[in-house]
Amino acid sequence: MLGFAALAVFGGVLVSLSRQLNGRLSLSTSALHSSYWNHIVGLVFITIIGAALGGLFAGDPWGAPWWAYLGGPIGFIFIAASSWSITRIGAAQTALLIIAGQMISGVIVDVALGTAGNTMARMIGVTLILAGMVIARTNPKKTLDKTTQTD
Repeated sequence: MLGFAALAVFGGVLVSLSRQLNGRLSLSTSALHSSYWNHIVGLVFITIIGAALGGLFAGDPWGAPWWAYLGGPIGFIFIAASSWSITRIGAAQTALLIIAGQMISGVIVDVALGTAGNTMARMIGVTLILAGMVIARTNPKKTLDKTTQTD
């Protein structure tokens, strides 16, 4: 279990790093262009890894329902939206909003599917994430630098 948790945290670090890199690329191009290159380079990378390790064409892709392939367009929208957002509101705010969106939709899916768990605890967790986002978004009070004060 600890190994899977570490893997999930590592995945979160990579998502954040990926968003930063794509955000930087979108500053030189556009969010759409950045997302395009993200997918092209990702395709080349997964093709090389799949060819080296095998299993790239395992299974029956034609047996999957049509909606199972919506992850591609959704991923494209996610990458373009986060590339656009990160350059305008910053990495921390973008990450908080992404996490908030994931938590809200996750709770909705869990409730809709009747997944075991404490719904109230989940809603409190989402509320805390949103509260953290609001707190992080507010400007701290400016304090006077004592070295510049005169008596």
